[in-house]
Amino acid sequence: MNRLDGKVALVAGAGRGIGRATAKLFAAEGAKVAVLSRTAANVDAVVADIEAAGGTALGVVCDIGDAEQIRAGVDKVVAGYGRIDILVNNAFDPSSVYSSILDLSVDQLQRNFEMGPVAYLRTMQACHPYLKASGAGRVINFGSMAGITGLAGTGPYGMAKEAVRALTRTAAREWGADGITVNNVLPVAETWGADADVPAPTNPLGRYGSPEEDIAPVVLFLASKDAQFLTGYSLTPDGGMIIDSAR
Repeated sequence: MNRLDGKVALVAGAGRGIGRATAKLFAAEGAKVAVLSRTAANVDAVVADIEAAGGTALGVVCDIGDAEQIRAGVDKVVAGYGRIDILVNNAFDPSSVYSSILDLSVDQLQRNFEMGPVAYLRTMQACHPYLKASGAGRVINFGSMAGITGLAGTGPYGMAKEAVRALTRTAAREWGADGITVNNVLPVAETWGADADVPAPTNPLGRYGSPEEDIAPVVLFLASKDAQFLTGYSLTPDGGMIIDSAR
């Protein structure tokens, strides 16, 4: 417990799923957490959960597809907490991730890039001065196994997420001198709604990961001192799916 005492964490995409689980775990580990999401009701709900559990949270309604909202969101966090030590980039737009390559439009692909590597880049740039001032800044970006496996039907999503991995590796090399580590998480997790038609898991463990029990703890590890000598990596809490993609 208290592995993040004294830290301020900005979690983008914290309104649901893995982002929500990460924000709540960070708060339980002592961090002051900025909860970013474009849906006000989700922001309020996560902040309420954190505060009810005795943690500290600041709600920030922000569409990371909008550069001005990113800057305003980061400014609000710094005004409220005075610093940023950890950035988690987890937001995406689930409405446009599916398409065959044959039917994929440039507009749909562009939306995935705007909500993925472009938005992550903007958020990283806005947070960089504060991460550097921290002396032990952490950036955790979310990629996807869809890009590695070439999962059929997820072309726009996989292409954008592989760009996130390239961004992560390059920033890790460039920002190491600033004391900032930059890593990637590629999860396979149960994030569908109760009514969704969910395909059977194909990984060796035979199940999808729990955002709370399987994915958020990996993000916590990367945010903590324990991961201080890891940078530029892609960790895959995927139940072993990566085995099938090893070359």
